[in-house]
Amino acid sequence: EYEIDKTLDIKGPDDVAKMGIATYNNHCRQIVMRYAHEWEDIVDRMGRWIDFRRDYKTMYPWFMESVWFIFKQLYEKGFVYRGFKVMPYSMGCCTPLSNFEAGQNYRDVDDPAVWVSFPLVDDPTVKLVAWTTTPWTLPSNLALCVNPNSTYVKILDKTKHEVFILMEKRVSELYKKPDSYQVLESFKGSHLNGMHYTPLFPYFAHVKTAFHVLCDDYVTEDSGTGVVHQAPYFGEDDYRVCLAHGVINKDTGPVVCPIDAQCRFTDEVKDFQGQDVKHADKAIIKYLKEAKRLVHQSVMKHSYPFCWRSDTPLIYRAVPSWFIRVEGMVDRLLANNSKAYWVPDFVKEKRFANWLRDARDWAISRNRYWGNPMPLWISDDGQEIVCVGSIEELKQLSGVSVDDIHREVVDEITIPSRLGKGLLRRIPEVFDCWFESGSMPYAQVHYPFDGRRTFMDTFPADFIAEGIDQTRGWFYTLLVISTALFDQPPFKNLIVNGIVLASNGEKMSKRKKNYPDPTKIFDEYGADALRLYLITSPVVRGESLKFKEEGVRDILKDVFLPWYNALRLLIQSCDQLKIDRKVNFIYDEKRLYASMSSNTNVMDTWIVSYTQTLLDFVKQEMDAYRLYTVVPRLVKYIDMLTNWYVKLNKKRFKGETILEDCLVSLNVLCYILLTMAKLMAPFTPFLAEYMYQILRKLMPQSSSSSEQELSVHFQMIPKSHHSLVNKDIERAVAAVQTVIGLGRVVRERKVVPMKYPLPEFVVIHKDPSVLKDVESLEDFVREGLNVRKVTLSQDRELYGVEMRAEPNYPTLGKKAGAKVKSLTQQIRDMSDADIEKLLSKGQDESPLTIIDEVPIESEDVHIVYRVAKQTRFEATAEQGFVVLLDYTADAALKDEGLIHEITSRVQKLRKEAKLIPTDDITIYYSVEPPTSEIARVASEQRDEIEAILKKPFVPLSNLTNKENSNMVKDGEIDFVITLHTESK
Repeated sequence: EYEIDKTLDIKGPDDVAKMGIATYNNHCRQIVMRYAHEWEDIVDRMGRWIDFRRDYKTMYPWFMESVWFIFKQLYEKGFVYRGFKVMPYSMGCCTPLSNFEAGQNYRDVDDPAVWVSFPLVDDPTVKLVAWTTTPWTLPSNLALCVNPNSTYVKILDKTKHEVFILMEKRVSELYKKPDSYQVLESFKGSHLNGMHYTPLFPYFAHVKTAFHVLCDDYVTEDSGTGVVHQAPYFGEDDYRVCLAHGVINKDTGPVVCPIDAQCRFTDEVKDFQGQDVKHADKAIIKYLKEAKRLVHQSVMKHSYPFCWRSDTPLIYRAVPSWFIRVEGMVDRLLANNSKAYWVPDFVKEKRFANWLRDARDWAISRNRYWGNPMPLWISDDGQEIVCVGSIEELKQLSGVSVDDIHREVVDEITIPSRLGKGLLRRIPEVFDCWFESGSMPYAQVHYPFDGRRTFMDTFPADFIAEGIDQTRGWFYTLLVISTALFDQPPFKNLIVNGIVLASNGEKMSKRKKNYPDPTKIFDEYGADALRLYLITSPVVRGESLKFKEEGVRDILKDVFLPWYNALRLLIQSCDQLKIDRKVNFIYDEKRLYASMSSNTNVMDTWIVSYTQTLLDFVKQEMDAYRLYTVVPRLVKYIDMLTNWYVKLNKKRFKGETILEDCLVSLNVLCYILLTMAKLMAPFTPFLAEYMYQILRKLMPQSSSSSEQELSVHFQMIPKSHHSLVNKDIERAVAAVQTVIGLGRVVRERKVVPMKYPLPEFVVIHKDPSVLKDVESLEDFVREGLNVRKVTLSQDRELYGVEMRAEPNYPTLGKKAGAKVKSLTQQIRDMSDADIEKLLSKGQDESPLTIIDEVPIESEDVHIVYRVAKQTRFEATAEQGFVVLLDYTADAALKDEGLIHEITSRVQKLRKEAKLIPTDDITIYYSVEPPTSEIARVASEQRDEIEAILKKPFVPLSNLTNKENSNMVKDGEIDFVITLHTESK
């Protein structure tokens, strides 16, 4: 409706009346269908699998009918009543909102804050001072309220020479300098009870029950002046207090609410008639200033509620509304909430449960046009009410047959009174859209008119997911209705998502345009990258995320590209195998399972075992709906595959070992990639399907053509095979990964690239079983770090490794406080024995380390390892390992490094030229100056280089112009790669 109002420049109910509800609702219907088509497009693009052919829309008559049925059930159970309450009211939508809706869109705003004087009738020289940030409510003032138990003071303002009364604890807010006022008297707030004052404005001065001081303990000591102005029809507490003290009466009034549906002042307030209430603040302040009632004014920044639909400010005003009794079912709401499983749990136990404990009756009527009309027909005197629960019942009661029940249809239908009261007419209100949302489990299957069995089989829902803001929205309304109807929760399992914010931490806003267009993100990075970025973020733990486009880009670079490259390597290796050995690789899963018991390759055993462990983990965590643990582990699996298994087995894939070994390695890699596609399919549906379709080509024809095999999305998550699990190998590889990682840290520190071999790598650990694990995979350490020798030792001192403890200030500071400074040097002076004792705490019965009466634990210190001077080693340590890397190299090692330098450059250029291993190419080189070391190696080691490249590697001088070639060059050493067209 708000969208239509903006488009058609509709200002309020009068404009709709001129147009006609039928025309207005037809515009609304058109915009719903337009957005529905757009929604289908974007849902498909983001990879959500929804059957739009069997959708439901809340505007469908059959859906609306179920909502009528549900409402009648509540009505007959006594949950529905009509009341007059102060409610949040949307200035943009011209309708009241529920209290939970008011909490959905708070913004920081600057509002005027005014301190206003109210002279006492008995002594006009003494004036009460009230404070408000809503000056527009002052024309409707009927009373003042103080806290009876707080202390108030009568003071002399030395500048204004006036006497004011306000709360003692709030004086400093108005008077920053103590010598600017003088305290004349102090007393309890109860002393002011009943005192009359002079009204601010003349508009309602005739109200005999008004304009005196009331007492209530809702008045606090932490804001304002301790004197609260009461406009009972614009404040919930104001209404309650004035009603309790007889200022107003529910039945006889007076109703002081001088604004219309669009929140403009009426002719009751002549000085501001026609002005929007928020825009009238300036005029009202000017009036107060001229009337000498303005004591002080300022601007206050505070959090203020805005309409979640129209993004316009909310006000609080008393309006008649239809309510559902919620306060009486709070215990049942809490009990039913406890039966559901929430992830994360804290949202259920804290945020939602706290909201339920303070639940108020729910205002379900809205003064609007497009929506489901409330099915209440009422007599002119309001004494006879008929609640209709179906289209058929409406026909029986009215004699009118209809196939739609929107307002333009049912507003014209009357029902004859059974009590002789003439014709009953439908009330003008429609349902709060949240009532329709909460009715969705029933209305989506047209319960109870159709789909009764379907409903009974699927209620409560197995699983739902929505944002954390729905704790005051959909989650709440679902629970209220299901509790009222069936006394059970509406769902069994729930994942609560956090809120995705703009990059600066603000709420995403169409008005501010502070977020990138999702369709552009899809087009540039793909939907899968966005999906994985969000699902690996704090959002799936119910926390907020500052959206950063570079985070989506990093998913492509760090996850998708390595994953795709592993697939590419498999396909290229299979193609090369066919060319070189005339063998057509076919994936054989049964053979893989059968061969693992005799497979002697440790990395094959490890990756297959690791995969079974992963499958168990995924099942366990998915059963518990913990997406925030599952997806990071899957991303780590891709890293394990690409940075460990693939890197350490490339020679096998490329056929540089015996044929059987090559086929086994390709079978394992294909198994891993297929498993990965199936595991990632729910999270990255497009990429997983793309990879699966490529892998299908490697499957036996009989299996790949079955219906279940047609798509990865027809596959179940694979089950683990516990017989393939080898925890010893997994533990050993984890140890090797740690030491290789440490070795790479040292290489980076000494700026020695991985392609340059180094002579020795020493691994020190005091546990011999750990060293045995490393020894079993020593070849992989050598290959992973490109070192000639790996030495294992338990003796740190043998290599002159020294330890020094440094304070970890963030943790130490919390427990040591002011003693941190004195502890710093004592920690640095700790001996090796003291440090060993500290590190072994928890592993044996060593006593606690205490320095200066402060218990010191391992997390309170950083251990720095260094090697004695005049040594060829560089050291680092982690997880109990100390590693030393000899970063010196002899001439032979340097030559080997230069060979790697040449071959890696060539391989890089081949990639840039989009060449594949099977292309028939010749590589020409030229080095300047010809006397350089790299020129010597290129010439002397040509055979070695050709063996690595598997292509001719010849001097550039041999290139003839007769050859048809494509050329690519690179820096100091120039390469020309010729692609022979006849090979194509």
